[in-house]
Amino acid sequence: MEKTPADRIVKRCDRDGATAPPSVVIEQGTCYAIFAYSIGLSVDLNAAERRIADVKQRQHIRHKHRAPTYFEFDPPPLRVAQKASPVLVGSLRTSGEVNSVIYDFGAVSVTYTIPLRGGLSDLLALSDCLYDHEALLADSRRRAIELLQTIEPVVTKPGMSNLVEDYAIYEITATAPPAPPEQLALRFQQEFAQILRAEHTTLSEQEVEGALKCRLSFGTDDAVFIDWNATLILDQNTDDVRSVLEYANVELLQLRFLDDRLDRALGESYKAVTGRSWGIPFLHSSNGADLRRVAELQMDGALLFEGVNNTVKLLGDQYLARVYRSASDRMHLNEWDTSILRKLQTLESIYEKMSDRQTNRRMEVLEWIIILLIAVSIAISFIPGLPG
Repeated sequence: MEKTPADRIVKRCDRDGATAPPSVVIEQGTCYAIFAYSIGLSVDLNAAERRIADVKQRQHIRHKHRAPTYFEFDPPPLRVAQKASPVLVGSLRTSGEVNSVIYDFGAVSVTYTIPLRGGLSDLLALSDCLYDHEALLADSRRRAIELLQTIEPVVTKPGMSNLVEDYAIYEITATAPPAPPEQLALRFQQEFAQILRAEHTTLSEQEVEGALKCRLSFGTDDAVFIDWNATLILDQNTDDVRSVLEYANVELLQLRFLDDRLDRALGESYKAVTGRSWGIPFLHSSNGADLRRVAELQMDGALLFEGVNNTVKLLGDQYLARVYRSASDRMHLNEWDTSILRKLQTLESIYEKMSDRQTNRRMEVLEWIIILLIAVSIAISFIPGLPG
């Protein structure tokens, strides 16, 4: 029988010369499977709170460490707790409660919790099973749709996007035998990297280094490994870190949604510019409708972009800011920002060209009208019997 990577771990020696145990067992931990959806342009959270009958509260960042006062959501998103039947994920099951967080910029994040116990090989099997898990994807989308149906009257331009962004957070709070994060990180680099990448294949040194390069620690007894697909946390009481990671995942989803929407807007704008002859502006009402449509798409894109980027100010050198910057780097949020800003500028340029073209055509028509009036007035003076 082929051995798993965890079974092949050889004994190593600690710095003090003592023989280290060959493996480690997770005595206590939790996996958070997160799914983000876009449900509209914006949400009135106060009105939404009154419409939802489930257990709900406004979610604030529960700071474990000292942080500036501006490290907070503005406005605080709405957290909804719902009872749920456990979903089978490999050999494990989700808990009986699902938490959904509604953000004011029109996004919903659905989170499932899975209790963790066992070896690192079990955690690797879970990470592999979570990747594109059909049952959780279907259940989370259903819950997002139900929430949208409940609060639809207070959602601006409601609509369920086909896009979804999933993310996993593995939180290990106790191991047997107990070991400091530094020791675990050195001993199980290969296993940690495989868990983060959801890969059963033994990874190369370069891939292991790439998976583990975004490592953060606040003290000597904690460590956070952030990657594009998942985060591994060796610590207790990490609500603040998880809130930041969940927000980064939602931000990625909204940036993907906005980028896709701007692609369609640019296509519509191009058709509006090249698809027909403009004709006489006063008789061709669709020209003004095209211009208004482009302006509306441009405004919606700008508002959504500002809403996503201004919900929380995670700036500075504080620990949570470093967590957010690391997550942004792994998810390439800056590259998405650059792409969206470029497309917004292109849309602005198209709008200006359409507006200038419409103005010029109107001026041409007015000039011809003036010429015709002058010609008529001259002709009238040569007609017998008419007053001069």
